Amino acid sequence: MSWYNLKGKHLIATKDWSDEDLRFLFDLAADLKRRYYAGEIVHPLPDREFYMLFFNDSTRTRHSFETAMTQLGGHAEYVNPENMRLTLDRVPTGKGESIRDTMEVLNRFGQGLGIRLLSSSVSSYGEATRLVEEFATWARIPVINMMSDIWHPCQALTDLFTLKEKLGPDLRGKKLVVTWAYSPHCRDWASSQETAALAVRMGMDVTVAQPPGYGLSSEAVELTRHYAAAGGGHFQMVDDMDEALRGADVVYPRNWISLDYHGHGKDAELELSAKFKDWSYNRGKRNKLTNRALLMHCMPIDRENEATSDLIDDPEVSILYDEAENRLHVQKAILAATMGGRL
Repeated sequence: MSWYNLKGKHLIATKDWSDEDLRFLFDLAADLKRRYYAGEIVHPLPDREFYMLFFNDSTRTRHSFETAMTQLGGHAEYVNPENMRLTLDRVPTGKGESIRDTMEVLNRFGQGLGIRLLSSSVSSYGEATRLVEEFATWARIPVINMMSDIWHPCQALTDLFTLKEKLGPDLRGKKLVVTWAYSPHCRDWASSQETAALAVRMGMDVTVAQPPGYGLSSEAVELTRHYAAAGGGHFQMVDDMDEALRGADVVYPRNWISLDYHGHGKDAELELSAKFKDWSYNRGKRNKLTNRALLMHCMPIDRENEATSDLIDDPEVSILYDEAENRLHVQKAILAATMGGRL
């Protein structure tokens, strides 16, 4: 069923896909990963074109999508918006083409479009996601959100796929701690928010820990609570990292900006975050508080700030590189399913 359900379907956030769709995707990703290691050539997307529109830099996202399309028999084209005649203004003022006109052309040329647009490229919370949705409005090909300010579906799907590999297919009752961690950088909410929401949906017990001023968005919190109330896992938010870590099976220490970021600017944001340099995950906290927890992170990870290198480099603890690799296999499944491939 899902081969037909997912053909042409956008992936802006995982909340837009059904439980059946997600189960199918995980099964397909596992099958493609098995075939990858068996050395099989699998080309369900011959001569298909996937445009990758990057408003912000990337390491894992760009290379995993580009590699994925090559391995599926198609081609991915990196597109720098600065080199296009494109404007994000609602009413073009002579600076470039509208989103609608740009999308109408890409509809004729290719079979899929990915967009990466973060907070640093917009002026208000949620604007990046709304712009991705604007592209999707005019698209007749699937639009994949390669990370916006609110959501990062590809990372969340990869995170849960990896946890199923490590902890078993049934994640119900396993405790995931998503904790704010200090970093002298300004990072978006998206990965933390979407992974927390999807984990609760998959039945995990999720605790989000954050210092004052660093709560997640009301939209993400409302969605995650909805999943918990609907029979998923358990969800709570606390303002103490140590309290959150007690009994954790998995810890995800990641920095994210405050919801006042667009109001007070980057300098004030860095000044605020510097007050919480003690919010760092280390071996002492793991050994004392957690249930021999695995360390996960979307990367790039800020070593010695978000987490200490002795944990990051410990193969018995860290699953970071497994997560990074799984971006490839999960995204191959996303592309094959949404772009109409056949295995």
